[in-house]
Amino acid sequence: MISRFDPARGFGVYVHWPYCGRICPYCDFNVYLAKTRDTSPLFEALLRDLDGWRLRTGAREVTSVFFGGGTPSLMSASQVERLISHVHDLWGLGPQAEITLEANPDDAARFTAFAAAGVGRLSLGVQSLDDARLAFLGRTHSATDARAAFDKAKACFASVSVDMIYATPGQSLASWREELSLALLMEADHLSLYELSIEPGAAFAHAVRRGAWRPPDEDLAADLYELTQDLTEAAGLPAYEISNHARSASHRSVHNGVYWRSGDWAGVGPGAHGRLSAGGRRWASEAASAPGAYLRQIEQTGVGFPAAEELDALAQARERVAMGLRPVGGFAVSDIEELGLSLDADRLADLTALGFVVQSAGRIALSPAGRLRADRIAEELSP
Repeated sequence: MISRFDPARGFGVYVHWPYCGRICPYCDFNVYLAKTRDTSPLFEALLRDLDGWRLRTGAREVTSVFFGGGTPSLMSASQVERLISHVHDLWGLGPQAEITLEANPDDAARFTAFAAAGVGRLSLGVQSLDDARLAFLGRTHSATDARAAFDKAKACFASVSVDMIYATPGQSLASWREELSLALLMEADHLSLYELSIEPGAAFAHAVRRGAWRPPDEDLAADLYELTQDLTEAAGLPAYEISNHARSASHRSVHNGVYWRSGDWAGVGPGAHGRLSAGGRRWASEAASAPGAYLRQIEQTGVGFPAAEELDALAQARERVAMGLRPVGGFAVSDIEELGLSLDADRLADLTALGFVVQSAGRIALSPAGRLRADRIAEELSP
């Protein structure tokens, strides 16, 4: 079983900032209300967590840094700059290293400072360009605010991605066509377009259980997805992954590519996940979730996670299939074979005959029809 670090798969750093000014009802991420918290202890803990990861990874070159959350645009530009500098001091940033910050439109006043701090790519949480849907989604900005924030971002960053959510209650094909068409006119470099999912821990799950509203049925959701592919393709932003679209290869997410290729990444911050290949073994980590528990964990061990779980060949193969099917290019069969395992040849042949899977040049990828069934197909194909 091969579990050594492969630089071709990439090495990223994910920094989780857990605080939000308001928690959106669809969100089940590890987030907490910012209120008037003193965030300096958490910031110092992030620096120490990075130190702890450096001891475990050894010398490597960082291909991407991603500030996620939560709402990392609530951080100060000086905090972001210091974290970027610390990553560079510990590992070294590659010459083409991508540095992404997730941001709310509400924080547009800080965009210039974030760019000066070293952020080159902004992921803007627009979510909708319809004021009624924004209110339903619990967002605090308006469609006008979102457009203004996008214009500011385009003036500040080399690459700007826009996040949007569709398949909300009452949304028709016509209304989504109108809304997505407006988004495409903004000429973002990258779009992340997500179907609204009802996550068990989110407020929306409670609302659906008590019958307050119902999500669209599966057929309408599939029609909305297919419409999304048609409109983005025609506008020059084809899908390069199930939910992600880019104007050119240079605007594709480098950091997400680390996940899809089953590379390594340091997961820093409360609840952050990480992966580490070292010494012929591969490890999965998950930092303590609550900020207080995370701070205590850092004090005790110098790293945010209490223990790492070793992933055996089967667990690695299943991750490689699940993540490798997401980009349109799929994954190489050799990715599984080098782990000493193989895919179910009969099931692969069945899925190919059904038109859900495409096999070419030693690679396996989902067809457009298969992308609608990605999770199920990954389960069926996995060893």
